[in-house]
This record gives sequence, structure tokens and C-alpha cells, in this order.
Amino acid sequence: MSAIRSVNTRPELAVRRAVWARGLRYRIHDRSVPGTPDLSNRSRRVAVFVDGCFWHACPRCYREPRTNVGFWRAKISRNRARRAKVRRMLRIDGWLVVQAWEHEVRRSPERVADRVEAAFGAAGRPGGAARRGPG
Repeated sequence: MSAIRSVNTRPELAVRRAVWARGLRYRIHDRSVPGTPDLSNRSRRVAVFVDGCFWHACPRCYREPRTNVGFWRAKISRNRARRAKVRRMLRIDGWLVVQAWEHEVRRSPERVADRVEAAFGAAGRPGGAARRGPG
């Protein structure tokens, strides 16, 4: 499992590109934020997690492996419990958590970016000066 990529996955990169293209700024894998979200903006208190359908047991896509069932049940159960605990902690601390499943990103990274933009707040552009028109 050490060969399994946990950061900079294709779905995560697709979300980052779509969010960046909208002028929204963020940090990636900020360890100072509980749970090390895939994208975060501390000033806006928004954390974005792009979860793999297998590793986090997506209710729509997850299929339990047929071999070593006991190991996988325990592993996935721990992943889900950790995810729930981290997100609960973030919400208690006043963070807005955006969760995107891998299948949602594959279908439409733009729709996920819509949710992230809504969380950031459409009125302002975090992380930089306000945009100015020509002149």
C-alpha cells in the first residue's frame, strides 16, 4: 500500500486546476489544519477533501474486496471513523468542510469547483488583492 498515492491524485489535481482557474487561492496539504485537507484557506476557514471512493467507502461506488475481507473491513472502517472525527473537529472549530468523492470529480470537476467557490464566498477573492478592471 505504500505505492498507493495519497496526495496529488488525478481527482485532486483536477479540483485544484478548476478552483485555481476561478481565481480562488488556497494552500495544499496544510499540516497546520486538522486532517491535512487537500485544499484549505485558513482566512476563510474552508477545508476541501477529495476522497477516493475505495479508500473512504463511497456509498455509491464502494465494493468490498473478495480477499482478505477482515483486513479490508477494519481498514476501511478506521478510515471512515478518522474522516468523521476530523471533519467534526473542523466544524466545531468553525471551519466549513467541502467533501468531494472521486466519482464526482471524474464526472465534473467544475461542479465540485462550484461547491468550493460557494464555500469561499462568491463576494470576495481570498488570498490576494481585489481584481481591478483595465485602466
